Amino acid sequence: MSNRIKVLAALLAVYVFWGGTYLGIRFAVETLPPFLMAGVRFLTAGLAVFSYCLVKGKERPTRAHWRDAGIVAALLLLGGNGLVTWSEQRVPSSIAALLVATVPLWMILLGSMAKDAPRPSRVTLAGILLGFAGIVVLVAPTGAGGRLDLLGIGALLVASCLWSLGSLYSRRARVPASPLLSVSLQMIAGGALMLLAGTLFGEWARVDVARISARSLWGMGYLVLFGSILAYNCYIWVLKHADPVWVSTYAFVNPLVAVFLGWLLANEQLTTRSVWATAIILLAVVIITVDKKR
Repeated sequence: MSNRIKVLAALLAVYVFWGGTYLGIRFAVETLPPFLMAGVRFLTAGLAVFSYCLVKGKERPTRAHWRDAGIVAALLLLGGNGLVTWSEQRVPSSIAALLVATVPLWMILLGSMAKDAPRPSRVTLAGILLGFAGIVVLVAPTGAGGRLDLLGIGALLVASCLWSLGSLYSRRARVPASPLLSVSLQMIAGGALMLLAGTLFGEWARVDVARISARSLWGMGYLVLFGSILAYNCYIWVLKHADPVWVSTYAFVNPLVAVFLGWLLANEQLTTRSVWATAIILLAVVIITVDKKR
């Protein structure tokens, strides 16, 4: 198999597997508490990847590695992914994916506030404004029955901000040389934090084994195997073997995949408003991504 075909296959896997995580979450939280489910997901995947790294003879993580992994996990996984998981009890998976696609907007805004940080170009600022216009189109009320759940929308916007902060912090965090080992520490720490959050929120009392559906179990299994293990391995591999510009396209392809799968498999409605909002937000992400790469 040629290297080009391998790159395309790995990139396609990132598109589909990560795009499908939103629907996987939607199915999983139907009968499973969100933070406990996400905690089991990340702890299982993290321990699996960590064990693989030990077998391969990777470096042993230091105390500083665990500390910074915990900070990143608190922002990225507990705050970012945890709120996304919780919100999908109230908001369609396609809407969740679309609002998470605004992360590049928040990263640029938050990153520009740092001391001595470069200021965004006019093109990037225009893309940011366009992206927020898309959010307004998405969440604005359209009459009786046309309003989305504002608490769920608010949670998704906070999740995007926390994910952006975690991404910015991770740039200066002390991490192992191996990307796989680094992400395994984050998943283990994030899984533990989510289990703690689920316990504090009283989610164990909501666990009814007899009512857990097969679809929820399949959804969680998909998240562990395809969302957290296979897709990330493909992402790490393709980063080393493909132009970063092509790799960055997952940021605006994943929401399209999520919207399509939500419509196809979960009967989520594609209203005219959501189609316009999707087009506006993804155009904004494309503008920002292209301008940044330039």
